[in-house]
Amino acid sequence: MRTLLVAAVSAAVCLAGEPRTLTLTGTEQMKFDRHEITAKAGEPLHVVLKSVGRLPKASMAHDFVLVKPGTDLDRFNAAAFNARDTDFIPPEMAADVLAHTGLAGAGETVDVTFTAPDKPGRYVYFCSFPEHYAHGMRGVLTVK
Repeated sequence: MRTLLVAAVSAAVCLAGEPRTLTLTGTEQMKFDRHEITAKAGEPLHVVLKSVGRLPKASMAHDFVLVKPGTDLDRFNAAAFNARDTDFIPPEMAADVLAHTGLAGAGETVDVTFTAPDKPGRYVYFCSFPEHYAHGMRGVLTVK
């Protein structure tokens, strides 16, 4: 299913034009270096997430998860705790996810290309690795 989703997102981005690249860094302090991103409605975006640190991936990894407005973030992150087999994207909440990367361990980079939502508003992004959201590893994509 992930392959189909990625193919559909990639096809939509190709039709919309060349994506703008945004680089985020995730740290062992469980923080992103950017907490705000602004985009135009329907703008193609390429998010690149770099993970810095030394801890092994099994104990410290990062991802970028963008969700629909109204998503119960506490419920999502509680469910993510038991979703290691799906890279901490809980299957029962997958319909709330607009875009996400895989997991990046220390020194690794992951990325995702997607089209910003057509509807202006504030869209939360966060790291779904256990406890990272609770420690503040989140931000907002503002679509204008």
